[in-house]
Amino acid sequence: MDMRFDNKVVLVTGGGGGIGRASALAFARAGAKVAVTDRDLAAGEEAAAQARALGAEALFVAADVMRAADVQSMVAQVVAHFGRLDCAFNNAGIEEEHMRLADCDEATFDRIMGVNVKGVWLCMKHQIPQMLAQGGGTIVNMASAAGLVGAPKMSAYSASKHAVIGLTKSAAVEYGRKGIRVNAVCPGWIRTAMLERALALEPQLAAAGATLHPIGRIGEPEEVAAAVLWLSSDAARFVTGLAHTIDGGLTSM
Repeated sequence: MDMRFDNKVVLVTGGGGGIGRASALAFARAGAKVAVTDRDLAAGEEAAAQARALGAEALFVAADVMRAADVQSMVAQVVAHFGRLDCAFNNAGIEEEHMRLADCDEATFDRIMGVNVKGVWLCMKHQIPQMLAQGGGTIVNMASAAGLVGAPKMSAYSASKHAVIGLTKSAAVEYGRKGIRVNAVCPGWIRTAMLERALALEPQLAAAGATLHPIGRIGEPEEVAAAVLWLSSDAARFVTGLAHTIDGGLTSM
């Protein structure tokens, strides 16, 4: 089945690094026109430049997904530049928490919920009207294996990712008959800067990382990107409302 994205316009939030950058570049290789957004201007510009080096038409838009005006402007800029929006990967997220629930302060909780939940909600709120106007589209939201099970010392993060799955399933039901498919990806441990920060806080977990996954290793950003492309493609045209694990069997334990 078709995994090409020729003439399709794809938006990737948090595209400056990690899974977001890997996904933006994978879309570029598959023929898409790519819009990269990030709060980090240098990282976002670099990702867009890498997409252009692969032959793709690429645009960088600076945006903070917690700010409604930024998200509205982000979608408007993408549509003004490319003329439409076919696929969105709402990937922007933070962790910022390695403490037991009772030790987590209110500011940390609000920040995690603001980026991981409100950010996804705002993105869909402004992406969906554009997709409705043009007759359809696909959305993939970044959840986590922690959105399917409990996550010790990451209760706010886990709650935020459970919420993303709830938003995903609800939107899938609401807009399925309108030609919009909405799915989520739920990675396990993936080799990113986010994971490196987490392991720096608890170095004893580093040695246990591979053993936590029945497949015997942690994942790579490109492996999550492959799942994002599949969910966004016509190959998955009968798939919506899915919380798709890419976790090396972690949540099967």
